[in-house]
Amino acid sequence: MVRKLTACAIVATGMCFAGVTNAEAQQPDFNAPDLILVNGKVLTLDERSTVTEAVAVADGKILATGTSASMRLLAGARTRVIDVSGKTVIPGLIDTHAHFKAAGLGDYVVSLGRARTVAEALEAIKSFVAKRKPGEWIVGGAWHPPSQLAEKRYLTRQEIDSVAPNNPVYLRTVGHFSMANTMALQLVGVDKSTADPSGGKFERDAAGDFTGLLVESAIDRVEKAVPPWTEADEIRQFTIAQGVLNSFGITSAVEGATEARDIRTLQKLVASGKATLRTGVMFRPEPPADLTAWEAIMAGNGASSGFGNDWLKFAGIKIFYDGGMTLKTALMRDVYPDSHDNYHGIAQQTPERLKQLVSICNRYDWRVGVHVVGDLGIDHVLDAFESADKEKSIRDRRFVLIHASLIRPEQMERAQRIGVRIDFQNAFMWDKAATVERFLGRATADRAVPTRTMIEKMGIDSLGAGTDFPVNPINPFLNMYVMVTRKDPNGNAYGAAEAITREQALRLYSSAASRSTFDEARKGTIEPGKLADIVVLSADYTAVPEDQIKDIKADLTIAGGKVVFQR
Repeated sequence: MVRKLTACAIVATGMCFAGVTNAEAQQPDFNAPDLILVNGKVLTLDERSTVTEAVAVADGKILATGTSASMRLLAGARTRVIDVSGKTVIPGLIDTHAHFKAAGLGDYVVSLGRARTVAEALEAIKSFVAKRKPGEWIVGGAWHPPSQLAEKRYLTRQEIDSVAPNNPVYLRTVGHFSMANTMALQLVGVDKSTADPSGGKFERDAAGDFTGLLVESAIDRVEKAVPPWTEADEIRQFTIAQGVLNSFGITSAVEGATEARDIRTLQKLVASGKATLRTGVMFRPEPPADLTAWEAIMAGNGASSGFGNDWLKFAGIKIFYDGGMTLKTALMRDVYPDSHDNYHGIAQQTPERLKQLVSICNRYDWRVGVHVVGDLGIDHVLDAFESADKEKSIRDRRFVLIHASLIRPEQMERAQRIGVRIDFQNAFMWDKAATVERFLGRATADRAVPTRTMIEKMGIDSLGAGTDFPVNPINPFLNMYVMVTRKDPNGNAYGAAEAITREQALRLYSSAASRSTFDEARKGTIEPGKLADIVVLSADYTAVPEDQIKDIKADLTIAGGKVVFQR
């Protein structure tokens, strides 16, 4: 039976629930909830920030909230009642920008996330190679050598050759830079005479020889040569990844740059009934040189943003514009502090071409999210959005500045005027704040990810929080800790004036984040009629000392009324 859930009603018993008829009341087993959580501190995050004790779930949706006694009255013989013993209960968390497949790649790639020196990184590669056959591609998972390694640099191809002489090696980082060894470069036909591609370069040493570092568009030359995983591998990777995110209390995510192959795999997971994470995909087709070909992609089969269901839907089209503040490639108004050649960062295309790409997407009702970090880059992206808006209004379409880490107040006002949202990641300032300071100076590091100002200028519902995992840790409570304290692991606060309240941080992961996929009427709060995505926490988020926020864990995660993780 599918219940029709109506507006919340408050009754004398303390229940907030969808209307129950007399006939239904006489058949409690037939209409009883599937699940009830009692004796909790339920942070509903509704408009009144109501806190209550219990919540009842039926048919994958929230049936009612209220006192524990009133919820128990709804129980039938088959209702599962879970006593959460005073623990805090929150809506399922939503990461508005992650590349979560990476959480399922542990058995498939070299893990370099814990390497702290060049020697440790090389040892990890050597150990992984020892388990593979000669000639087999060796691929690395995401990591960030400039901030992670004591040497503050990338590996050279000669160093990689020393531990993998008989295998092509391709090491991804957090994006915008990759490393390859000699065999990998030879296999893709890159040699000393190879010209740098537009929007990228093959880094060379003083003698003109390749160092093995691939920058921006040069990455594609090697990336496209790496053999794809099998379908079975990819299904397993996504299955594992969903479970990892569920273990952190995450029930929804926006997949930040999704290829067609990954979308097909996610469709198969949903069709099989094995999806445990609601996914909005930012489809990232590689922009062809020919704009006619780009238009053909956008026209496609008639689909556009929002197509899909509660488990999988198109969130929009992803376009890259500049680089990153932790990579010294963000496109900045000011020259980089240590620049000797008037260096402002990297743009992956011209402002005019960006306008053309956005215009075509808009023409076919695709919402656009643009990766942009530096303030000059943000100028150009807002120019493109405003130009598109003149052709066809984007004001109710929630186009996105993805990252916008170094946005300025007047740019926030420009974005707000045309209904553009920002999905940002404070997690960059956890273990990379010192790197931002080194590349851009302390003043810029202090104004990075200006969360409080964004809320003041744009309103919290125009914003969403994420991690950009695997660039940063997926842990939402670590991210909330950084939002609330602005501290790095050493306790250094960057831009303390941009700290926000605990409730604001939680809303950026729930009620505000739900708007990233136009789902504010479907999820993001614990209210009757909404999807039963719920998390029980190990500690009281509202009351623990600030330094303990980052240590909070999900004890129980429920997605669609089903327990998908239990610690």
